[in-house]
Amino acid sequence: MVKGVPNAVRVLAVAFVGLTLIFVLAPLIVVAGVSVSESQFIAFPPTGFSLRWFGAIFESSAYVQALFTSLRLAVLVTVAVSVIGAGAAITLHRGRLPGTALMSGLFLSPLILPSIIFAIGLLMLWSAMVGPVSFLALWIGHVVVALPYVIRTTLAVLADSDPFLEEAARTMGAGRVQRILFVVLPQCLPGLAAGAFFAFNISFDEAVVALFLRTPDLVTLPIQIYNQLEFSPDPTVAAVSTLMMGITIALIATIDRLLGIQRFVGT
Repeated sequence: MVKGVPNAVRVLAVAFVGLTLIFVLAPLIVVAGVSVSESQFIAFPPTGFSLRWFGAIFESSAYVQALFTSLRLAVLVTVAVSVIGAGAAITLHRGRLPGTALMSGLFLSPLILPSIIFAIGLLMLWSAMVGPVSFLALWIGHVVVALPYVIRTTLAVLADSDPFLEEAARTMGAGRVQRILFVVLPQCLPGLAAGAFFAFNISFDEAVVALFLRTPDLVTLPIQIYNQLEFSPDPTVAAVSTLMMGITIALIATIDRLLGIQRFVGT
């Protein structure tokens, strides 16, 4: 007979969960509160209520340019890693090529490689072989950093997929390309959606690689926030951060609408 959980353990568990939620949510609440404050300085609790700092974002050419740079970069990275990650995951799952284990370790190595080391190495390599850094260099850096997430989530889905579906399609006369497009890829969709979600957020929020590969004309939104905090902090920084949180929430809502959040989380 299993003994009941002691009351003291239950109290400690509830307290631990509560403290964890406070630790995670409190900074977000503070940032959101500062973003709607009437004060010209960063202070909490907010004094009054005003949305002028959100308007100041779109009145600032530096913020607008950085926002569009980050969005364009994140979209291009998401498209690239979705295509490359799907092909790599399918290849790794089948394991028909020699050196599959080595390829798997190579594709997933950015998960354990410190971003700052990768950023310095890419900067030195690009400067020596190509020249001045550019948007292309930043895009390649973000693709490398975000690619493992698409591969991992897609591999997780393929591990639970039904291999007999592709065999049945082959029996019915479907060619290799048709089997990939109409049988394998639809089974990968939840994993690809999850990976694309992570890739977009990682690229949109990534600061280390962007810090080393930036130029005066190539500044992403996280770097612009960093510059603003370093030289002239004001509630506009909190408003931009709140806007970034809103974009993430909108992405989650979109995935929930298209695929269902439970199916998405289940990957």
